[in-house]
Amino acid sequence: MIDPKIETAFEAALEAFSKYNSFDAVRLTNDFGEVFASDQDFLTKVDALDEVFDNNPAVESLREVFFDLLMINFFSADVKKLEEDYLDTPEWEDIEEQTLDRGTELLNLLLYLNECEDESIEPELEDYLKEFLLVDEDEFQDEYRIYEPIIANQILIDSSVAEISKAAKNLPEDSELKELFYPMMCFFQNIDPSVEAKNEIAANAVDKEFDMAVLDILINFK
Repeated sequence: MIDPKIETAFEAALEAFSKYNSFDAVRLTNDFGEVFASDQDFLTKVDALDEVFDNNPAVESLREVFFDLLMINFFSADVKKLEEDYLDTPEWEDIEEQTLDRGTELLNLLLYLNECEDESIEPELEDYLKEFLLVDEDEFQDEYRIYEPIIANQILIDSSVAEISKAAKNLPEDSELKELFYPMMCFFQNIDPSVEAKNEIAANAVDKEFDMAVLDILINFK
């Protein structure tokens, strides 16, 4: 099964990637669609997803964010076919253990956007950090550590995308948000950008095809 929002998001990501790269990623739409829509178990679908990327190294940069989409699709669509408490079973715990090193922080943001939809609220950076990730709580200091670059640069929400780009380029190479900082911040700055605004975001992007693919995932998923 595939959640309609996931389908729209990954198709938009492939289109955005193709716009700023010589490789036509749109031609992989059906390949990815078959993976997401498959009735196979989650780890089999992960293997199928990896096979598409292995066969198309030009889109390698999207591998882990597409893993995030696959995980969200599992939570949104696939899990409906399983027992009600499946996510509490040893089987799911084993899957989580096997995929600990997969995915990115995009997963948390997508989960937050689902919550915003459920509660009919507009996504906001401060709400995401303090109410969803609970970065101010002592027991969530891992989240604080990961998101410290964004916490320290929240003021950039009211600045230009050029300033956001400058900050992104200055992040340490080992920052877990190094790649996602720019598209995440640009999304929270303007969750429904006009064509002109998106062109400005692209003009200042750190990695155009990746940044704009992630941005379009967020815009189309919310």
